[in-house]
Amino acid sequence: MPAAFRPQIGMPGRFPPGRLDVEPRPLRILRNFRRSRQIASVLLNHGFGDVAAQLGLRRYLQWGRKFLFWREQKPLPNYTRAQRIRMTLEDLGPTFIKFGQVISTRPDLVPADVIGELSLLQENVPPFPWEQVEETLRNQLGRPSNELFQHIEHIPLAAGSLGQVHRAVHHNGSALAVKIRRPQVVRQVESDLALMEELALLLVRHLPDTEVFDPVGLVQHFSRTIRREMNYSREGRTTNEFRRLFQRDATLYVPRVYDELTTDAVLTMEFIDGVHVNDLAALQKLGVLPSQLAANGARIYMKQAFELGIFHGDPHPGNIRVLPDGSIALLDYGMVGRLENEKREQLIDLLLAVSHRDVPAAVRLIVQVGQPWRPIDTPLLQADMRDFIETWYGIPLEQVRVGQMLTDFTVILSQHGIRCPADLMLLIRALVTLEGVGRDLDPRFNLADHLAPFIERVVRERYNPASIFQRLLHESGEVLGAVCDLPGAASRTLDKLSRNEIRFQFEHRGLEHLITEIDRSSNRIVIGLVMSALILASALIIRGGTHALGFSIPLFVLSSLLGAWLIYGIFRSGRL
Repeated sequence: MPAAFRPQIGMPGRFPPGRLDVEPRPLRILRNFRRSRQIASVLLNHGFGDVAAQLGLRRYLQWGRKFLFWREQKPLPNYTRAQRIRMTLEDLGPTFIKFGQVISTRPDLVPADVIGELSLLQENVPPFPWEQVEETLRNQLGRPSNELFQHIEHIPLAAGSLGQVHRAVHHNGSALAVKIRRPQVVRQVESDLALMEELALLLVRHLPDTEVFDPVGLVQHFSRTIRREMNYSREGRTTNEFRRLFQRDATLYVPRVYDELTTDAVLTMEFIDGVHVNDLAALQKLGVLPSQLAANGARIYMKQAFELGIFHGDPHPGNIRVLPDGSIALLDYGMVGRLENEKREQLIDLLLAVSHRDVPAAVRLIVQVGQPWRPIDTPLLQADMRDFIETWYGIPLEQVRVGQMLTDFTVILSQHGIRCPADLMLLIRALVTLEGVGRDLDPRFNLADHLAPFIERVVRERYNPASIFQRLLHESGEVLGAVCDLPGAASRTLDKLSRNEIRFQFEHRGLEHLITEIDRSSNRIVIGLVMSALILASALIIRGGTHALGFSIPLFVLSSLLGAWLIYGIFRSGRL
């Protein structure tokens, strides 16, 4: 049996520390028995019985099937697997719907047909009653709503799975938008996240083919995303950060956050009463040129991503308003991405390598930017990159479709088992969305026209003498620190070696199924031995005389039941 050799010190494991190197705990699923049973039922109802069986979830339905005569529904033949995945998430509720929406932004991990279906997921959540809104306001802000606001509307403007928005008026007369988190939503989401983590672990252990989708990584990414969205204080701080960064930019207006009326469960901000960006008739009445609006939006976004390193992660039309002066207002800063300097430099180098038709450099940068989860076939990757470059090289700038080019790029990543960092993939998806919004405003809009100047500016700054000197100082300091630390590290390693404290760990792969089968077989042997012993004991007691029949008959019946149960289990497993 092959084994992976991995020392405990200095070499990373196959999975993130503390995640997959720990066996899943069934007790955590048992604590959520009711929800686990619902998940198993939904999987079976949508034709994923094989998945439920391999994950060990069928046992949660055993008693219901026996005593309530529950039967597994067969999926309709005209539904594809991608459609059944979407319907499964819809049936599991708001948390799983949001999970589907988040993973729909990962075309590097999820097949294109599934991405297409997940993009159709819509939240259909009724608003919660005003009494709960009032209770939340009192608990979070310490006063009733009539003291906090001059007026607040009882009927929400919008409702989602995490919260809802009410329009209000400040005591100074300013229009407000008050977002209030749903009661008990944190507990419900955390319960679902715990089950998602366990299911992801089970998927990787029992369905190795799903490793290509990185179930654990997807759940971890979703956990970070939804926890950020549930923390309204964090969203308020992020909004304030954008407001500070763009305070001198007249083309973008960021709504003001009222910190004294904001907590983890309540976000109070300025109400933006602007025109929807896709309402062309209203834009015409404002006298705003759609082409200029599209250009301003692209410039704002390029500035966020390539100058400031922080960008709005969801620039769809519902989050964009146009103000009477023609400026743009971005709403909902719950989903924000950050592009660190290193990743930004690598991304720009990759774009330059493509523009210079430098295939080896492009391949090297792809491996640096991404996270390969399997050995890379370098010649095949070079061939695919050469095809990609030849497809897009030489096309006039006004004809370049950045969205399609980025989509083709993510397809290459997916085919070669290279996972793209979450924030970088969020940027790619945001650029695709932004290009679509721009083309709706102006059919001649081309994102490449606005992307090129920012890349040129970053490249000029990179080769500025002052920037080169700063990088040289920084890298020299890192090298000097590593050299100074080398004797100490060597001394500590030799000291551990002399005391026999260095240990190596062998990770055996593929033994889980064997262990399960051995455990199952041993249990059947034990039951068989107990059954044989009971039959033998009852026979000896019967031979002792009729006075012992009252004691021997129950033993005989018990052993017969155990035998019947054992035979039934063997027949049912199909391993006679």
